[in-house]
Amino acid sequence: MNKLFKGKKVIIMGLGLHGGGVGVAQFFYKQGANVLVTDLKTEDQLKESLVKLKKIKIEYALGQHREIDFKNSDLIIKNPDVLDSSPYLKIAKENNIPVETDINLFFKLTKVFTIAVTGTKGKSTTASLIYHLLKSKYKKVFLVGNIGVSPLEIISKIKKGDKVVLELSSFSLENFKYGPNIAVTTNILPDHLNRYSGMSDYINSKKNIFKYQNKKDVLFLNEDDSIVKDFAKEAHSKVYFYSADKISKSIKVEDYKLIGRHNLSNLSVAVSVAKLLKVSTNTINKSIKSFKGVPNRQEFIREVNGVKYFNDTTATMPEAVIVAINAFSEKYINSKLVLISGGQNKGLNFSELSKSIKEKVDDLILLPGTASDKIEEHLFDYSNVHKVFSMKEAVLKAQKLSKHGDIVVLSPGAASFNLFKNEFDRGDQFIKIVKNLK
Repeated sequence: MNKLFKGKKVIIMGLGLHGGGVGVAQFFYKQGANVLVTDLKTEDQLKESLVKLKKIKIEYALGQHREIDFKNSDLIIKNPDVLDSSPYLKIAKENNIPVETDINLFFKLTKVFTIAVTGTKGKSTTASLIYHLLKSKYKKVFLVGNIGVSPLEIISKIKKGDKVVLELSSFSLENFKYGPNIAVTTNILPDHLNRYSGMSDYINSKKNIFKYQNKKDVLFLNEDDSIVKDFAKEAHSKVYFYSADKISKSIKVEDYKLIGRHNLSNLSVAVSVAKLLKVSTNTINKSIKSFKGVPNRQEFIREVNGVKYFNDTTATMPEAVIVAINAFSEKYINSKLVLISGGQNKGLNFSELSKSIKEKVDDLILLPGTASDKIEEHLFDYSNVHKVFSMKEAVLKAQKLSKHGDIVVLSPGAASFNLFKNEFDRGDQFIKIVKNLK
């Protein structure tokens, strides 16, 4: 690829800790751009990302954004977490400086075949499963996006005939103005309502995944979700519906390792996409058998003294915890369920989760936070609540409460930023402590 950005001053606004910002910075450095990374987080907070960039020469403005930078640059790449209402982006606009996301720029610079996946829950598993199935037929398939890999990182590797699977969050889709060849929407549940003005605002961001598609493109919609099913009315592309109940009888579902109805739904659409792209049923069945799931999503960590421990840290909303409770209750019908939950509230409602806890959870361990306070309010007539102050205390408490044959699940239903860097740090801490149990 020609060095389109050679000598240009490019600002990376928001380095972050998930890896995408690092990939963006590396891309522009290799392009010969003069790169400035600016982030409100401090050097100490960003050290994991900064270590990955230590071998390349770029500038930094950390712990702050400087007005002057947004008046004097050729391009700004905005991290999806940055709000469009940022006063610094307003300064850039006033100075006619283009603002892009790495997702939009990727679509602008390439013509590769794309499969984009969004949804409140299930998008990581679905995107990873589609990638896994397609790899069994096609030589080069890439998995990028919200999983922590910027699509800009793979531009130099892409050739004609390759396939790119993108996981896209609502944040990534807010400025999305391109039509993927295949779009998938898993479900829509209340989430990030601390960022959006309401559900309709959140839903509209998700609709961008199909808004710019044309009649040659394909849209897969989950017919088990009434909001998603309704998207068909606005689509310009060819629409296919999928369901957890409508998986082809030729597919060996018994070889699929993931539990719960929601994972059958993910399997249903992944198989449908693979078949559309000419992957044979025999090849699909072989690939299903080897798919182990995605880290941090109902992930089995270890069995200690007959107790199984699972990490579901990416369940950052109450509905996701309900799904986990149901899945584990059905799979381990005779086991006691100890749930580690709670954290910071994102403006969500915890009444239904509290009902589910009363019905199916034997012991609830609550991490500190505003979401935990809300959950506790609804559980005034439930006596098995145990409040803790750290992840270590939570895991040790769970170990005391459980016996041979029981299961312990970390499924928070809330944000993590009061105790942890992010939900992945929360999961990492849980895993580390569980692996040290005796």
